[in-house]
Amino acid sequence: MSRPELQAPPEIYYGDAEAKKYTTNTRNQWIQADMTYRALELLNLPPDQPGFLLDIGCGSGLSGEILDEEGYMWTGVDIAPSMLEVALERQVEGDLFLQDIGQGLGFRPGSFDGAISISVLQWLLNAETSHPTSSPPHRLNRFFTTLYAALRNPSRAVFQFYPSSDDQIQLITSIAQKAGFGGGIVVDYPNSKKAKKVFLCLFVGSGGGGQQLQLPKGLEAEDEQVPFERRREKERKRDRSGRRKTLKDKDWILKKKEASFRSSPLPQAELYRQRGKEDVPRDSKYTGRKRKPVF
Repeated sequence: MSRPELQAPPEIYYGDAEAKKYTTNTRNQWIQADMTYRALELLNLPPDQPGFLLDIGCGSGLSGEILDEEGYMWTGVDIAPSMLEVALERQVEGDLFLQDIGQGLGFRPGSFDGAISISVLQWLLNAETSHPTSSPPHRLNRFFTTLYAALRNPSRAVFQFYPSSDDQIQLITSIAQKAGFGGGIVVDYPNSKKAKKVFLCLFVGSGGGGQQLQLPKGLEAEDEQVPFERRREKERKRDRSGRRKTLKDKDWILKKKEASFRSSPLPQAELYRQRGKEDVPRDSKYTGRKRKPVF
């Protein structure tokens, strides 16, 4: 399947139907929450200060709900009107702004204690027109320059995004550094195809005392299944009563047979016979019982 950012601009791709579908999808909710918690961990704000955060690409407010739970005040910006409408319907706590971050942010200097962004930066890497102001470098430069001004000194900004190549990572980090940021890339679970996550951690100023801030280390796992994926795998193997599912066991087969019989007054094979079809196979008596080994 083609990546969303290659199909259409975000304000078009996330129309009314897609915005509601994305928001109500349970997997999207879990992934968004998981990455927001990780972004806050990398942001590393003092625990005794509530903090005022900027949620860049806030969408329908899934990440904003996590910020509320963690005690932060926040403001969100997004380019998709339909996403913001869903956020309003869900009555999220943050202030919402309709804004194209590629044209720059319009906040006063030093407004925020930090910023997070989940799955947004890759949308700035596609030019919609041939005009110079639509080029990815120009839009990234406008975004990072105005973001740097909107953040207090010292502070941090953490971006989770999906780069398609190392060249994209190099482009983003180089433009962010030209705008005044320090920092770099943090990769969680680099050896896992499913769980690998890329974070851009940016610093404004220093940690105090002239000491240079150090990049946090990415998470690692011995196997490719991190806790989130293992939890999903376990839930897929359990039914609503909490019992483990056995794929195509006897109960499952009998239930499917009964369902097919209830849908019509006669079994399917008998219907075929009444319609005059020839060579109709006999009704199956298979129930999934274990067979004796054949030697």
